[in-house]
Amino acid sequence: MALPVEEWRLCAARRWAALDPALRERLEAAASLQDTVRLGCGLLRPEVEAAALQRLCRRARAGKEPAAARFYREEGNRLFGRRQYRAAVRLYSQAASHELPGSPEVSLCFANRSAALFHLGCFEVCLEDIARAESHGYPDRLLPKVLLRKAECLLALGRLQEAADALSVVESKIAMDGIMTSPTHQTLLGKLSQLKVKMHEKERCPEPAREAPGDIQKESEIWEENDSISGASSSLSLNFDTERGRHLVASQDILPGQSLLKEEAFVSVLCPGESLHLQDSSETVWDTRVTNADLYCHRCLRQLLASVPCCGCSYAKYCSQKCADMAWEQYHRTECSLGPLLLTLGVFCHVALRAVLLAGFPEVRRLVEWSHGGDKDHHNPEARCKHLSEAADIRAGSRGIPGCNDSGQYQSSYQAVFNLLPHAEKHSPEHKFLCMLSVVAICKQLQEAGLEAAVLNQESSEKWSKPKTCEETSGELSPELKTVAAAMLRHVLQLQCNAQAITVMQESGSGDGAVVNKKPVRLATAFFPVLSLLNHSCSPNISVSFSGTAVTVRASQPIPSGQEVLHCYDMLCCSNEACAVSVSRESLSHRLQDLQQQIKNALELLRARKADQAIKMLQKCQMDAGNLLSPEHLLMGEMEDHLAQVYATLGKWQEAARHLQRSIEIVEIHHGPSSVEIGHELFKLAQILFNGFAVSEALSTIQRAEEILLVHCGPQSTQIQELQEMKTCLLELPRSILQRT
Repeated sequence: MALPVEEWRLCAARRWAALDPALRERLEAAASLQDTVRLGCGLLRPEVEAAALQRLCRRARAGKEPAAARFYREEGNRLFGRRQYRAAVRLYSQAASHELPGSPEVSLCFANRSAALFHLGCFEVCLEDIARAESHGYPDRLLPKVLLRKAECLLALGRLQEAADALSVVESKIAMDGIMTSPTHQTLLGKLSQLKVKMHEKERCPEPAREAPGDIQKESEIWEENDSISGASSSLSLNFDTERGRHLVASQDILPGQSLLKEEAFVSVLCPGESLHLQDSSETVWDTRVTNADLYCHRCLRQLLASVPCCGCSYAKYCSQKCADMAWEQYHRTECSLGPLLLTLGVFCHVALRAVLLAGFPEVRRLVEWSHGGDKDHHNPEARCKHLSEAADIRAGSRGIPGCNDSGQYQSSYQAVFNLLPHAEKHSPEHKFLCMLSVVAICKQLQEAGLEAAVLNQESSEKWSKPKTCEETSGELSPELKTVAAAMLRHVLQLQCNAQAITVMQESGSGDGAVVNKKPVRLATAFFPVLSLLNHSCSPNISVSFSGTAVTVRASQPIPSGQEVLHCYDMLCCSNEACAVSVSRESLSHRLQDLQQQIKNALELLRARKADQAIKMLQKCQMDAGNLLSPEHLLMGEMEDHLAQVYATLGKWQEAARHLQRSIEIVEIHHGPSSVEIGHELFKLAQILFNGFAVSEALSTIQRAEEILLVHCGPQSTQIQELQEMKTCLLELPRSILQRT
């Protein structure tokens, strides 16, 4: 959710409508975003808007709640008993996120999770959880059991000496406990004996050493970095003109598949699941649905198996203690207590806050003051002229291009982020007011929670979480926080046209079919200063892919020297310009939502193994959509894709291929014959033809899919490897079969 929740948007709209007309005019005519903040920071009334926001925040649970921890741990135990180990891992992780650090309860969560991980064969991660359980005070009487599990993991990993040491510790521990006749002790002793036998067998017949991952030589790509643009290839140059603004052009001929940019996001924020906003404070039923917030590290966006929870809130989760510590040091110690507010106000506000925290207040103040001409010198013409000259220098750099540093280099830095255009004049006054009121609400919360010093980098961390007393606070923001609010407002407006969605390919459907159906899902929202230099085109010549918080841009077609490098920002729209049916935007939106809900219901039927009913519902959706949309609309292609999925589940491969080929025709109209979208669709078609034993058609489809996906995803892509495996399997068939097919 990029923008605030609907209730807050309506609240801000009512406040805007009730403003004195003269004040509305002054807000609309404000010369700078800093002036907008100065005029508007007193408009958040404690008894109305602030109180409404506080009520909304209660719905976004982000605190640690013992009742939730008990519920999730018990649910995890129940699924563990059913041998649903992966689901149990998720629930134990949820339980751990609600427990206090260092408590016996959190150690139990880690120990239980280690048992589920052991059954999944994730021995390294299991060892990490055992260490966490021990470090958080796991009960001494239960320790032999987890130490035996530790020895089993070490044995499975071939670390024999460590396994022997662990077994010695277990033996000593059992002996120290005294009574050796209880059923528990007898079970432990039996397990210990079994492990000793296993270890002696391993010592007599050691397994051959496995080749280390680092020994495998991967094909390395020739890459020469640009001297002037960080992360960009030397085959690009940065240009500027009044019509196109900053843009990248090819400085030499570029081939399809050639890497053009490798950039880490300056800032990124994981997009939360919608379920986080559906809970009311009076509810006692806890949500067990899994969202991206449970599946990916909140800092580096790596996929999570056994998450490390934040020490202060239940929302933030990390892939390792290192990531948790880095996030805390860089920004989360300020964000942690603001979790419900940030979830309520949306990802754009969260990105804006995190950007200023990462930049540091001195850099934020420097750029805000220069961008607004220095209010302190407003009435001094000589000083103002000098200040404006300095502002022009800092924005343009020595080469006259905004965002470059004094050496003429365009770096992936806060200065580059700050110089992205907010297009303030193109936003409606109501939208700017909503954004202003939202960032002011965040800054007021920072001030009231005693976090201002943390934001301004002024005091030690011990003093950062101390709230101010009533005497120390007032309704007025401090000058420093007004500066922070002005920067945040700029970033929220920038994000409307400069936000980059970090996407990940996720499986859709039941996941148990013969065809893997994947689609790109928005994982996070980020600022990529260099990527943002690319202008939009409906006919792009590049493809974008992500790995964690890093983006890679590759040429999707030949780009001759001097041609601009262009990116496509897609949106769902009707492509039939000659359509005679005229409906309001609101009516069209509602009808599209209804169709999408019907499609969702059909997929639920498929997951419930009611394929025949799913087919009937999708066919009805097609008939309804035919009265509203053109045959080439993307939603029509999506329905063909889902029908192919259902028929593949039934093993009706020819019917599945027929529907998927129709989907491919529609996708090709919108994205082009060499697009990454076509590559993904051809990958699915290759799977269907492979399973349907249509050998010649499968081989030709595999070849086309390989050619496209190699350009967009590179040779290390899992899809490329799967295509090559299918091709090898087909080519190894007897010649007589190949000739028949």
